[in-house]
Amino acid sequence: MSKTDPTPWQAAAACADLSPSVVFARRAREAAPALRACAACPVRHPCETVVAPAESYFDGVCAGRLWRNGRPADPARVAKAVALAPARTGSGRRG
Repeated sequence: MSKTDPTPWQAAAACADLSPSVVFARRAREAAPALRACAACPVRHPCETVVAPAESYFDGVCAGRLWRNGRPADPARVAKAVALAPARTGSGRRG
């Protein structure tokens, strides 16, 4: 079964090549690569508009923030964990 083509904004997302386990991580250290990607992402606004994390009990990274059950995680704690997390290289996709 083939995956459907992403919408144009999804294809332009800085996290498009990251593993879903990173993008949908609940812990800041595990989500650090996605949070770093979000910092320079050109589609943060469309991402937050479509995902609507506050309205969907979303867990993971969206629009530059880590969300747990639809609430943004504490920014200070997230920043500290991201600073301590080692940078990962490469994508999580196989192909």
